Amino acid sequence: MAKSRKKPARRGFYLPALDDVAALKLEEARGMKGLDEEIALLRLKLRELLQERPGEVDLHLRAATVLANLVKVRYAVTKDEKKGLKEAITRVLTELAIPLGVKAFIK
Repeated sequence: MAKSRKKPARRGFYLPALDDVAALKLEEARGMKGLDEEIALLRLKLRELLQERPGEVDLHLRAATVLANLVKVRYAVTKDEKKGLKEAITRVLTELAIPLGVKAFIK
């Protein structure tokens, strides 16, 4: 008597709707950090739109808006990060630059 092999239940919101190949691609995408590839891909797609559909200015503007939002998110700095960066720069100036004779105004 042959045993039937059941596939394990897929976890995650999207996985039940995906075939095996798409599920593997989703798992690979989950390992990605940052938005650099998405920004680059969207830039390429915007270029294609401009070349292939030059009259669809509304579509170009929507794509450019999405691109601008991704870039804004990519380079966003939180208040805590700003504070930490300011403290780090102040430390560099007070501990290294000033003793080496570099004049700077530090508040």
